[in-house]
Amino acid sequence: MSIDTLKRLATDRAAGRPSGITSVCSAHPLVIEAALLQAREDGTEALIEATCNQVNQDGGYTGMDPAAFRDFVMSIADRVGFNRDRIILGGDHLGPNPWKHLPAEDAMQRAEDMIAAYALAGYEKLHLDCSMGCAGEPAALADELTAARAARLAARAEACAPAAPVYIIGTEVPTPGGATEALDHLVPTEAGAVRATYDVHERAFREVAPGAWSRVIAMVVQPGVEFGHEEVVIYRPDAARDLAATLTGLPGLVFEAHSTDYQPEAALRRLVLDGFPILKVGPGLTFALRETLYGLDAIAHAMLPAAPRLPAEMETLMLAEPKHWQSHYPGTPNEQRLLRHYSYSDRIRYYWPDPQARAATDALMQRLGDTRLSETLISQYLPRFYDRVMTGALTPDARTLLIEAVRDVLRLYARACAA
Repeated sequence: MSIDTLKRLATDRAAGRPSGITSVCSAHPLVIEAALLQAREDGTEALIEATCNQVNQDGGYTGMDPAAFRDFVMSIADRVGFNRDRIILGGDHLGPNPWKHLPAEDAMQRAEDMIAAYALAGYEKLHLDCSMGCAGEPAALADELTAARAARLAARAEACAPAAPVYIIGTEVPTPGGATEALDHLVPTEAGAVRATYDVHERAFREVAPGAWSRVIAMVVQPGVEFGHEEVVIYRPDAARDLAATLTGLPGLVFEAHSTDYQPEAALRRLVLDGFPILKVGPGLTFALRETLYGLDAIAHAMLPAAPRLPAEMETLMLAEPKHWQSHYPGTPNEQRLLRHYSYSDRIRYYWPDPQARAATDALMQRLGDTRLSETLISQYLPRFYDRVMTGALTPDARTLLIEAVRDVLRLYARACAA
């Protein structure tokens, strides 16, 4: 079973054979295709995760429920020739977050319905995140309440899942999609907090979901890794030494590292070696995709100056529908404009599924077609690909370059995760 890859992470590390797995958190079809192609080349499983805001029983911002997202991923796998049995589907930040504006019981009932939909659809990896307060509650909850709510969700999943899933717990959960505040105060989770979190979850699970507790394989902690709008905090092993050492007292458990986007390869590898073998990445992949789309747009503009510009069309869309960026991007109008397009947080990713954005992207791809793009224009606007195009290692058509941009990021993760 593909899920056995996750179950072996802790035992392999204890046996001196540390390896990791890339968790691709994206609903963009080109990102998923690139992830499957990379996993096929590497001979590994592909771990694809959907977040509670992307995919839920109400459709999320993608318009897909868990079963629809599963079918979406599997259809891409069939098209590229990737074995469905080697796909691990996961649900990320499953909890009341999409409904936290509601009273707690209402939000939790919806969260239960969501995790039931994920479990029924066959998702094998479920990250339980009940760390946020709901209407009338503090923004961050006490560990006891967070654990009780997580156990409640696990019990619902256990009642619905056709096969036994694995669970991820933890209360020090980084903000989905990157930080929204300054990062100068970021510190790793304290060692004592790890044991306290483990103990309080164990008590809660044994009370309402005892069978699930044996399949808790990882805990989300803060290793000192994060990205904001314009900065990245790179992993420092010395600062996380005490945190990493706590795993010796937690057999069968590893840490899951969120927000690893934009980390250098050496930092990713060290995270794996230090006990953070589940490396989650999402915005960093769509950031690379957006960079390449904008480069292709510049090439198309050089070829046909009168054609519409993709950045301008995306700007029009984001200004007309500001809900995904307005409360996140501070500053003057010009500073907000720059963040809308170029922020590490990559909140533009929420707009790619929009019909207007899809039409603009499709029009760009149709203008470029499947013909070979000029080497000189690639040198000018997409220089990262120039050497590979010149040597014949890479075919210079628009779609190939988009997939390659995402795979370039995934290759860093593949090398960092290798045994």
